[in-house]
Amino acid sequence: MALSRLDNLYRQVILDHSSHPHHHGSLEKSNQRIELNNPTCGDVIHLELNMEDDVIQDIAFSGHGCSISTASASMMTEAVLGKTLLEAMVLSENFSQLVQGNDVPELDKLGDAAMLGGVAKFPARIKCATLAWKA
Repeated sequence: MALSRLDNLYRQVILDHSSHPHHHGSLEKSNQRIELNNPTCGDVIHLELNMEDDVIQDIAFSGHGCSISTASASMMTEAVLGKTLLEAMVLSENFSQLVQGNDVPELDKLGDAAMLGGVAKFPARIKCATLAWKA
Protein backbone atom coordinates (compact mmCIF):
# COMPACT_ATOMS: atom_id res chain seq x y z
CA MET A 1 0.00 0.00 0.00
CA ALA A 2 1.40 3.38 -0.95
CA LEU A 3 2.46 5.58 1.94
CA SER A 4 -0.09 8.27 1.11
CA ARG A 5 -2.90 5.66 1.12
CA LEU A 6 -1.67 4.35 4.47
CA ASP A 7 -1.56 7.89 5.89
CA ASN A 8 -5.11 8.42 4.62
CA LEU A 9 -6.26 5.22 6.35
CA TYR A 10 -4.65 6.36 9.61
CA ARG A 11 -6.37 9.76 9.33
CA GLN A 12 -9.72 8.09 8.70
CA VAL A 13 -9.36 5.86 11.77
CA ILE A 14 -8.37 8.85 13.91
CA LEU A 15 -11.29 10.91 12.61
CA ASP A 16 -13.68 8.01 13.24
CA HIS A 17 -12.52 7.69 16.86
CA SER A 18 -12.86 11.45 17.26
CA SER A 19 -16.33 11.64 15.70
CA HIS A 20 -17.65 8.42 17.23
CA PRO A 21 -15.58 7.81 20.37
CA HIS A 22 -15.73 4.41 21.99
CA HIS A 23 -16.69 4.21 25.67
CA HIS A 24 -17.72 7.87 25.74
CA GLY A 25 -20.06 8.86 28.58
CA SER A 26 -20.19 7.78 32.18
CA LEU A 27 -20.53 4.53 34.09
CA GLU A 28 -23.40 3.57 36.37
CA LYS A 29 -20.90 1.78 38.59
CA SER A 30 -17.33 3.03 38.93
CA ASN A 31 -14.82 2.79 41.74
CA GLN A 32 -12.05 4.93 40.22
CA ARG A 33 -12.44 8.48 38.87
CA ILE A 34 -10.01 11.15 37.79
CA GLU A 35 -10.15 14.44 35.95
CA LEU A 36 -7.16 15.87 34.10
CA ASN A 37 -6.77 18.91 31.90
CA ASN A 38 -4.29 20.30 29.47
CA PRO A 39 -4.15 24.02 30.25
CA THR A 40 -2.15 24.68 27.08
CA CYS A 41 -5.08 23.94 24.78
CA GLY A 42 -8.05 23.50 27.14
CA ASP A 43 -8.57 19.74 26.75
CA VAL A 44 -10.35 18.18 29.75
CA ILE A 45 -10.97 14.49 30.41
CA HIS A 46 -13.06 12.78 33.07
CA LEU A 47 -12.11 9.12 33.28
CA GLU A 48 -14.12 6.51 35.16
CA LEU A 49 -13.14 2.90 35.76
CA ASN A 50 -14.79 -0.07 37.35
CA MET A 51 -11.98 -2.27 38.63
CA GLU A 52 -12.39 -5.68 40.17
CA ASP A 53 -9.48 -7.83 41.29
CA ASP A 54 -7.04 -5.35 39.72
CA VAL A 55 -8.67 -5.75 36.27
CA ILE A 56 -10.37 -2.94 34.37
CA GLN A 57 -13.87 -4.35 33.95
CA ASP A 58 -15.44 -1.22 32.48
CA ILE A 59 -14.24 2.22 31.42
CA ALA A 60 -15.73 5.47 30.18
CA PHE A 61 -14.56 8.99 29.49
CA SER A 62 -16.16 12.35 29.01
CA GLY A 63 -14.99 15.93 28.75
CA HIS A 64 -13.97 18.00 25.80
CA GLY A 65 -10.93 18.39 23.65
CA CYS A 66 -9.45 18.50 20.20
CA SER A 67 -9.81 15.63 17.75
CA ILE A 68 -6.43 14.14 18.72
CA SER A 69 -7.31 14.20 22.42
CA THR A 70 -10.74 12.64 21.86
CA ALA A 71 -9.47 10.01 19.43
CA SER A 72 -6.64 9.09 21.77
CA ALA A 73 -9.04 8.73 24.72
CA SER A 74 -11.28 6.48 22.64
CA MET A 75 -8.32 4.36 21.54
CA MET A 76 -7.00 4.18 25.10
CA THR A 77 -10.30 2.85 26.45
CA GLU A 78 -10.23 0.07 23.86
CA ALA A 79 -6.59 -0.79 24.59
CA VAL A 80 -6.87 -1.05 28.39
CA LEU A 81 -10.31 -2.61 28.82
CA GLY A 82 -9.90 -6.05 30.37
CA LYS A 83 -6.29 -5.39 31.33
CA THR A 84 -4.76 -5.35 34.80
CA LEU A 85 -3.64 -2.03 36.23
CA LEU A 86 0.01 -2.98 35.61
CA GLU A 87 -0.71 -3.94 31.98
CA ALA A 88 -2.54 -0.63 31.47
CA MET A 89 0.38 1.29 32.95
CA VAL A 90 2.83 -0.47 30.60
CA LEU A 91 0.59 0.38 27.63
CA SER A 92 0.46 4.00 28.80
CA GLU A 93 4.24 4.21 28.99
CA ASN A 94 4.61 2.58 25.58
CA PHE A 95 2.12 5.03 24.09
CA SER A 96 3.97 7.97 25.63
CA GLN A 97 7.22 6.71 24.11
CA LEU A 98 5.54 6.21 20.73
CA VAL A 99 4.23 9.76 20.44
CA GLN A 100 7.65 11.07 21.43
CA GLY A 101 9.12 9.29 18.41
CA ASN A 102 10.74 6.39 20.24
CA ASP A 103 10.63 2.71 19.30
CA VAL A 104 8.04 0.72 21.23
CA PRO A 105 8.05 -3.01 21.92
CA GLU A 106 4.84 -4.89 21.09
CA LEU A 107 3.35 -1.97 19.17
CA ASP A 108 0.34 -4.10 18.21
CA LYS A 109 -0.83 -4.18 21.85
CA LEU A 110 -1.69 -0.49 21.53
CA GLY A 111 -4.38 -1.32 18.98
CA ASP A 112 -5.60 1.66 16.97
CA ALA A 113 -3.55 3.96 19.22
CA ALA A 114 -0.44 2.85 17.34
CA MET A 115 -1.72 5.02 14.49
CA LEU A 116 -1.03 8.12 16.58
CA GLY A 117 2.73 7.64 16.23
CA GLY A 118 2.75 10.50 13.71
CA VAL A 119 2.00 12.93 16.56
CA ALA A 120 5.74 12.85 17.25
CA LYS A 121 6.14 15.19 14.26
CA PHE A 122 4.00 17.79 16.06
CA PRO A 123 5.43 18.36 19.56
CA ALA A 124 2.63 20.75 20.53
CA ARG A 125 0.13 17.89 20.08
CA ILE A 126 1.91 15.34 22.28
CA LYS A 127 0.12 16.59 25.41
CA CYS A 128 -3.21 16.31 23.59
CA ALA A 129 -2.50 12.69 22.65
CA THR A 130 -1.20 11.63 26.08
CA LEU A 131 -3.82 13.29 28.31
CA ALA A 132 -6.16 10.29 28.54
CA TRP A 133 -3.26 7.87 28.90
CA LYS A 134 -1.87 9.86 31.84
CA ALA A 135 -5.26 9.75 33.52
